[in-house]
Amino acid sequence: MNIGQAASASGVPAKTIRYYESIGLLKPAPRSEGGYRVYGDTDLRVLKFIQRARSLGFSVKDVGNLLQLWSDRERSSADVKAVALRHVEEIDRKLAELQSMRDTLIYLTHRCHGDDRPDCPIIEDLARAEA
Repeated sequence: MNIGQAASASGVPAKTIRYYESIGLLKPAPRSEGGYRVYGDTDLRVLKFIQRARSLGFSVKDVGNLLQLWSDRERSSADVKAVALRHVEEIDRKLAELQSMRDTLIYLTHRCHGDDRPDCPIIEDLARAEA
């Protein structure tokens, strides 16, 4: 199949497929006589794997590691679990950061009268951060 068909079948845009090839996540597709990329079932499985991993928020680097582990039948599941647990730790860190941001904004919005007056604790807080 050509890149458009591979994109439709995998749910990965053609531009992203070319990007994945350029960074080595996906082997460069062989070319037809006309110079078009030709993809097969194995490529689709890899693209779907990448798409699923990316949808779970894994970095491109982690996806590369997971692809290597996927293709290594001698792998230890502990290695795969370690990658996933590191990712969970990163998600937890981001969640804590987002919760802190939310708490700060809730605090500031409760202090703001939200009326026609110009004084506003939200603006004051943002201006303090500038200094």
